[in-house]
Amino acid sequence: MNNQSVPLLTVTGLHKSYGPVQVLTGIDFDLRRGEVHALVGENGAGKSTLSRIITGLTRFDAGRLELDDVDYLPRDRRDAEERGIRMVLQELNLVSSLTVAENLFINQIPNCLGWIDRNRLHRNAETALARVGLKNLDPSRPIRTLGVGQQQMIEIAAGLARSCRLLILDEPTAALTAPEIDTLLARIKTLCLEGTSVLYISHRLEEIRRIADRISILRDGVMVATRPADSLSHDEMVRLMVGRELKTRPERKLRPAGPVALEVRKLRRMPMVKEVSFTARKGEILGFAGLMGSGRTETMRAIFGADLRDSGEIFLHNAKRPAKLNSPQDAVRQGIALLTEDRKEQGLLLQLGLRPNITLPSIRRFSSAFGWLQRRSEAEAASRWIHRLAVRCRDAEQQVGSLSGGNQQKVVIAKWLLRDCDILIFDEPTRGIDVGSKFEIHRLLDDLASKGQAIIVVSSDLPELMSICDRIAVMSAGRLAAVYQRGEWTEDKIMSAAFSGHLDEPNL
Repeated sequence: MNNQSVPLLTVTGLHKSYGPVQVLTGIDFDLRRGEVHALVGENGAGKSTLSRIITGLTRFDAGRLELDDVDYLPRDRRDAEERGIRMVLQELNLVSSLTVAENLFINQIPNCLGWIDRNRLHRNAETALARVGLKNLDPSRPIRTLGVGQQQMIEIAAGLARSCRLLILDEPTAALTAPEIDTLLARIKTLCLEGTSVLYISHRLEEIRRIADRISILRDGVMVATRPADSLSHDEMVRLMVGRELKTRPERKLRPAGPVALEVRKLRRMPMVKEVSFTARKGEILGFAGLMGSGRTETMRAIFGADLRDSGEIFLHNAKRPAKLNSPQDAVRQGIALLTEDRKEQGLLLQLGLRPNITLPSIRRFSSAFGWLQRRSEAEAASRWIHRLAVRCRDAEQQVGSLSGGNQQKVVIAKWLLRDCDILIFDEPTRGIDVGSKFEIHRLLDDLASKGQAIIVVSSDLPELMSICDRIAVMSAGRLAAVYQRGEWTEDKIMSAAFSGHLDEPNL
């Protein structure tokens, strides 16, 4: 890989605090021309704050930034972009009412005498989409019709569409599957060969070892190490990130199957879900794998009543009659929870504190007979889950929108665990969560299953599913392609099933 020794960006003695909370302390850091420099650390370690300072989104308190050996103090994001520094944020920043093409070139829409040149816009968009493996996506399609994974690829395509000297990618693969990740990493290597520097922020450590030249590790706002990537093992990275050794989970055996908690028969929600049938049992973790756009998320939303199904029946706990699940309220009342793929739009009230976000689905539990809210017991319940999931926050009243993405994800998990539903559907539960917290979430899911709850996990991270699940269902092109038990699956079998629905559709 093109590894130049001359720094493009140098950070010296950087400090940043929010009131009494010190977020970054004495950060020294440099980024060389044409290198991929990975930045890793636990949620709340300061990674996103450092990247936001570099891109002009956040002002620092003390220290110095230099770009090409000249003082660099960006006034705002536009100023940074004019100097060739661009960032793809972890949280989606797309305009849902606009098309794919309009979002890709929102600040550079081609026009002629003030009229949008649609033909040129779409040609430019097609070129940008092809770079990230989306050559068959219609540029005129509204963003709101896409899933989170595809929206994330649009964000990345927008970042790659414009020439830049430094590209910052914050958790770019959090909702992507293996083929999309391969495409992105190949494109990054090409950019570096062309001279672009990349600051790569991710919790996926094996992915980082594939792409990075150097790795810097933040812990509690302090830069604890910067090393060549080939000199750091996975275990050493984890130890430096968390400041302790994580216990190794023993290889888990297949749990004995419990009674059926959920049975889905011939569920249809066109065009994404085509007669899907499966069962989920008490005491098991059932995983759902598949490529982006395979229909995994749409299936879960139809079960939960968030999207009305076209046809099909859903039975709960071996009931003779199908359950009435026409809305999320119906689902929650009957003991079903859905942790949504898009926490920002569908999972949280970002302007409110952690306490109301965690307790809202269970609010009746904290209400007196006369309707008065019992604030003390509500606050105690929220605080218990904040502590149990190790959410990094000032207190339970801190605004959720001010937390890091990974800590926001923990708040969404907390609200459904407090509700204590019988059937828990987790769509990308560890998206944006660091390795230490991911370990704890996996252990928590295992504990819930051991206590008899039915757990469904949708994940783009295939090793995650293979680690925690008793069975894995594979979706392809809207259909259930295969179901494997622990001991039966291999990564090759799962990927082969994931592609199977496209074999007779060469234009996809």
